[in-house]
Amino acid sequence: MSGLAVLAIVFVAYSLVAARLQRWSITAPMVFVLTGALLGPDGLGMLDVSANAETVKIVTELTLALILFADASTLKWKQVRLDSSLPTRLLLIGFPLTILAGTLSAGWLVPGLGWASAALVGSILAPTDAALGLGVFSDRSVPARVRRALNIESGLNDGLATPLVTLFLAIVVAEEGGSTNWLAEAVKGIGVAILAAAVVGIGFGRLIAAADRRGWTSETSNRLAVLATALLAYGGSVAVGGNGFVAAFAAGILFAAASGGKLAEATSFTEHLALFLSFGVWVIFGALFVGPVLNEGLDPVVIVYGVLSLTLVRMVPVAIAMAGTGLRPASTAFMGWFGPRGLASVVFTLIAFETLEGGGLATEMLVEVATWTILLSILAHGLTARPLAAVYGRRVADGVAEQFSPSLTLEEPMPKRRL
Repeated sequence: MSGLAVLAIVFVAYSLVAARLQRWSITAPMVFVLTGALLGPDGLGMLDVSANAETVKIVTELTLALILFADASTLKWKQVRLDSSLPTRLLLIGFPLTILAGTLSAGWLVPGLGWASAALVGSILAPTDAALGLGVFSDRSVPARVRRALNIESGLNDGLATPLVTLFLAIVVAEEGGSTNWLAEAVKGIGVAILAAAVVGIGFGRLIAAADRRGWTSETSNRLAVLATALLAYGGSVAVGGNGFVAAFAAGILFAAASGGKLAEATSFTEHLALFLSFGVWVIFGALFVGPVLNEGLDPVVIVYGVLSLTLVRMVPVAIAMAGTGLRPASTAFMGWFGPRGLASVVFTLIAFETLEGGGLATEMLVEVATWTILLSILAHGLTARPLAAVYGRRVADGVAEQFSPSLTLEEPMPKRRL
């Protein structure tokens, strides 16, 4: 039986028991990373996966582009503005400090990386992924305000990380490869991406919304139009020399604004397609990186960095960001712990690997650090989401600062990319 046939069987089997597995704290990333590691070149050899293969590149990049667009375009900005304090602090204070702490930790623990590579690692591993801690969002005993803040953070910080990853990757190539044009090209790519996002996001947002108001569209055509807009934002930006990921994220924000948020439901198709593709990315991650890293054995320094990245590097910046909010220490610690590293970090690692290896530059240490950190996060956050959410929910049930103001009527936050 071919590797693809086995993979298809695993997809169906997981779908049949997904809810039960979630009750046992077994997440989709766990299942598909293990599948990739077992079927990949360092396992049974049934999946012939190469980081330089065009199919791998297309799947990983399109997946991140669709996720960036969907996350940005389906966020209910009006609801965010009514209770923006916590997510704003996480994104504007906690997130930059997490990158800084990750950079300093990598530069100190793994000096062979160099500071540019350390900053690249810090940026790759800073974005969070709510899909790895679904137990937090399904447990209504966890205050809605806390769940909302974590959900908004995970939906936006991968987009904020994209230009930083682009810039630091350019600096690494420029320093180690002797190129003098990469940094200028990266800045130019970001600028072009924003222009492309404005044209596509605003133009198509207004066009589709206007057609929908006149009754010219159907539910199905709206969904296809939104998907096409996301693909155009990414592909159009790349075609004119822009960064496709920055364009997808910015276009999602502008699309939501231009359409008045009326097409959020139609975007669910794009989200579901991205979810399906994300399973493939986890398989690729397991086959390309996890299998080889596990075969090479444990490097204590790398493991220490991974543990620091998931604890102090994340939790201390969150504590600083939450200072003065009146949240209980338990709430601050809970928000600091549930910053799982997920799909965005995987795709950024793949892109960095392809770029650096293509330029003949060393990738082993960067890949090993990123892989172990993500793998530890998949296990630690996946296994602790439900039990810690239950314990924390009971502890702060009567908390005042953790709850919405009585004058606010806000919808319950729904986690992204849930099966």
